[in-house]
Amino acid sequence: MRHNQELRRELAARIYDLDAEVYRVLGSGLGRVFSGKREDRIDEMARQMCSRTENHILRSELALISNMARTVPDRAERSRLMREYNEILKQIETLPTTFGTIDILDEDLAKLNGARLSGRFQGGKHLIICIGRTYGCAGTDIGFALADKLKINYYDTEIFMEVLERLEAEQDSVQDRASFAHHQDLNKSLGNIKGRTLRDRMREFNRYHGLPTEDAVFFNQSDLLCDMAQREDFIVMGRCSDVILANNHIPHVSIFINAPFELRARRVMETDELDYKAACRLLKRLDRQHRHYYEFYTGRRWGDSVNYDLCINSASYGIEGSVELIERVINQHTRNK
Repeated sequence: MRHNQELRRELAARIYDLDAEVYRVLGSGLGRVFSGKREDRIDEMARQMCSRTENHILRSELALISNMARTVPDRAERSRLMREYNEILKQIETLPTTFGTIDILDEDLAKLNGARLSGRFQGGKHLIICIGRTYGCAGTDIGFALADKLKINYYDTEIFMEVLERLEAEQDSVQDRASFAHHQDLNKSLGNIKGRTLRDRMREFNRYHGLPTEDAVFFNQSDLLCDMAQREDFIVMGRCSDVILANNHIPHVSIFINAPFELRARRVMETDELDYKAACRLLKRLDRQHRHYYEFYTGRRWGDSVNYDLCINSASYGIEGSVELIERVINQHTRNK
């Protein structure tokens, strides 16, 4: 136990220092991922490493650091920073109760898939992979691992909000962190005006030219997504990204990841430390909210196989096997271009 605590603090310190070094090398006005006192942030990261319910926050922060490191123009400096990032990530993955360690693999289903899948992406144009997923199917773990393997940027809800916030700050807009954090809760993401005063609603009306805040955030995300698609390879989790890119005639690969409800419930019992009934209630509520958000903004059926290039039952492959499967599809697509 003492060894794990010391290792977590050592890794947290390296993450904090890597963030500072990326910022120094870039000389960027975008700002650092971590702010505040060094010791406080190290303590917070060390705690997140052993928290099954909060490690997704650390994963997003790590992905944001790697995304920025990949923009370093000097090749030697970029390689140095990415080597440190990769070494940190490998050590984090050896810790108990951290992300990527609770798999969704079902051994009986996996026996039906005997092929060992491998390959690396090669292509001239920007590779954009849009992933939709149900909660508890390990879709986020698969997306994060795939981005790391392909060495491309990864964006989930938290990173997207962080990027939008930074853009707003650069443009001297008034949207603040608390408001963006508000939109990360799907419970409040669609048409929730309860509790807002008339002054609040008038402020939002003026800020977004009459659009409800939720719609304005969605359209800002859409514009940012299309702009990013012209500049970089990346994986984006959710955000109706598949439909946004399709409507703007931007090539992409759309994937939906799911798993049997009972397997998802068992995984959520471990990852979120819930009993069976609570895990089932959570899954049903989040599935309903994801479906509502997707169908409200796209007019398509969420999870319907006809809307995606590839649908995966992650229980048939597990995290690693699902990553390999997606890589193989990408390789075949590249060879056939």
